[in-house]
Parts: sequence; structure tokens; C-alpha cells
Amino acid sequence: MAAGLPALMLLLFTGLTAVDAVTTRAGCLDAAREAALAAARGEPGSTAGSRYAPAGADISVTVAGDRVTVTVRAPVRSLGARLPGLTVTGTAVAAVEPGAPGPRP
Repeated sequence: MAAGLPALMLLLFTGLTAVDAVTTRAGCLDAAREAALAAARGEPGSTAGSRYAPAGADISVTVAGDRVTVTVRAPVRSLGARLPGLTVTGTAVAAVEPGAPGPRP
């Protein structure tokens, strides 16, 4: 029992960190999609993405020709102090809508 308990605790911390990483990645994908669609319509993409982004996320909007690419990066807090930190990324691409005033990062 004494040898198995630390391994069990490490497994628990790793599992909870993995669940948090998956949840944070889903939030990054949602924020990237909303920001890309907003920028394709001519609205400020970073403002729209920040409403849906997880806490501490970094949003980058890139306009290249008729495409808008948005990348959202967010840190994942690990539950153990000695576990390494993670960063998850979500990316979305949208085509600029015809007749829109032009994409705005």
C-alpha cells in the first residue's frame, strides 16, 4: 500500500491535468472559430475571440489574401507543482465574405 499510493496520486494528478487540457483546448477552438468568423465579416476578430477564450489565452489573427487564420494559445495549469506546464492551441480558418468591409484583426 505504501508503494502504490504515490503512484496512484501521480496517476490522479496526470488524469485531472489531461481533463483540464482537453477542456481548455475546446475553449481555444471555440474562441478561434468565433474570432475567424468575426474577422471574415469585417468585425474585430481579437475582440470576438477574447469573449470565448480561456483565461490567459493569447489570440493571434492573420489575414492573408482572402483567408483569415486565427490561432488561440492558452496555458494549462497542472495540478501537481512538479508536473510540467502545458500549452494548448486551437486554430480556425475562414474565408473573407464577399461584400464585407475587409477583415480586421
